[in-house]
Amino acid sequence: MRRSPVILSVALSLALAAPAAAQQATQGLAGAYLAARSAVIDGNHRIAAAYFESALSADPGNPLLVGNALFANAALGQWNRASEIAGMLDADAPGQELANLVALVQALRAGDLAAARAAIDAGRGAGPFIDDLALGWIFLGEGDMSRASEAFEAVGSDPVLADIAYTHLALARAAVGDFEGADLILSGEAFGALSASERSIRARVEVLLQLDRRDDALELLEVFTQAVPDPALLALLDQIAGDDTVRPYDFITTPEEGLAEVFFSVARALGSDGASITLPLLYTRAAHAIDPGLSAAVIFAGQLLNRDNQHSLAADAFAQVPPDDPQYVEAQLGRADAYFEEGRENPAVEVLQLLAETHPDLATVQATYGDILRRTDQCGPAVDAYTAALDRVDITQQRYWFLYYTRGICYERLSDYAASEADFRQALVLNPDQPQVLNNLGYSLVEQRRSLDEALDMIERAVAANPDSGYIVDSLGWVFYRLGRFEEAVEPMERAVELLPNDPIINDHLGDVYWMVGREREAQFQWHRALSFEPEEGDADRIRRKLDIGLDAVLEAEGGVGENR
Repeated sequence: MRRSPVILSVALSLALAAPAAAQQATQGLAGAYLAARSAVIDGNHRIAAAYFESALSADPGNPLLVGNALFANAALGQWNRASEIAGMLDADAPGQELANLVALVQALRAGDLAAARAAIDAGRGAGPFIDDLALGWIFLGEGDMSRASEAFEAVGSDPVLADIAYTHLALARAAVGDFEGADLILSGEAFGALSASERSIRARVEVLLQLDRRDDALELLEVFTQAVPDPALLALLDQIAGDDTVRPYDFITTPEEGLAEVFFSVARALGSDGASITLPLLYTRAAHAIDPGLSAAVIFAGQLLNRDNQHSLAADAFAQVPPDDPQYVEAQLGRADAYFEEGRENPAVEVLQLLAETHPDLATVQATYGDILRRTDQCGPAVDAYTAALDRVDITQQRYWFLYYTRGICYERLSDYAASEADFRQALVLNPDQPQVLNNLGYSLVEQRRSLDEALDMIERAVAANPDSGYIVDSLGWVFYRLGRFEEAVEPMERAVELLPNDPIINDHLGDVYWMVGREREAQFQWHRALSFEPEEGDADRIRRKLDIGLDAVLEAEGGVGENR
């Protein structure tokens, strides 16, 4: 009986649990063991592997240490070491399912399809999601396309798995040169519409080119990249548009590549719902091990690790994609994001700066470079990057509102209010009811003391579109405050504090509103709360002055309703 991924998940959790006997056995290894357990809890597989191996060297037969060292090495994609450790595991010890997975991956890496099939038939595979699809590619490797098709179609009878199964059937047909049959499936004509992804679009484009349907391939790429500006597909679009030479089909041409795609497909399916990354990470590591050219798998590993706050490991994964790979740009974008999330802002900026220099015509790169410059308070260069991005796109498309919006934010920070307003208004031309833009432009107008009726209308529309945004609701209260409509400001300000109770500025604003309606004790309470949330020093000084002498005296010294942001 084959084990499901759910059973494998349970086996992994058992491997990471500590039975009482095993705990007693590790008491003499307390330092290394506790450090390893801490790394497991934090999800840091590199540190966990090092500490578990250290403990294992002192107690080679401990099944708890074997299971954990096995898992940590597999999660790192260190399959050879994982295989060595799996050999230490007794046949009846917990964690055997993981050992079976490692053995299957090793067989597939070696191209030993017979050993892989024997393992699956004996119930020692990776579970039905993987095993049943893998059998299709193994049958193809044995030269039995008819049986391969039956295997894929059998999996496709399950509605949950139909999309993956029929995609693999199409890929198998293309691998044996049946491009017409492959396109019938990928087009949705044979079994209904299939999900579109970067992988499936690339596969169908290559199939269409073999069928001498170059115009259809270009149209497919143009339509998809308008919605999803994938750098690799954009590069493929330019390549095909500039060269009408028929390129050979090379998406998946061998059973081993197909088997790697099986692991990757299931990893993507399991890892797309925000659940635990354990199985998706193991499967995508396996995919890359079986087919080292499958850069999409190592990129997905990086994305999973980033999601799990393992940013250093994520950066290492992204760095594995070589510069000549079609997905190199995507990998470098991920690497920069991993650095930034880790708190390493300078390396993140450097990665994107180099990418912008080496790929100057990619709007996605320029826009992402602008984003990180804006996030690191480098608004001058960010404006240049956003402008470079806008120069390379069709600015009539709605989705580019965000470029105008972010550039407008930078202009505002640079005190170029005319340019900022122009960009915000252009963003609204493309996306008239976008609440962030309405809020920012409305608030900016209020702070400049002009077009106050229009500003109030914009902010009210923003609140209607996004009533649970504390920042936007705060803006509504603040525009009432600026207009001297203090009683009307109370309710939205109180609501804003409910939505963002720990924001120092919003608490400060509520204090000002309370003061203006005669609720001075409550105002002082809110100002004290604002200080407890550590506002910027300039704001903190102003709040202290309000506590010392009152808001009226502060405003009088400032010559009116002063700035409070």
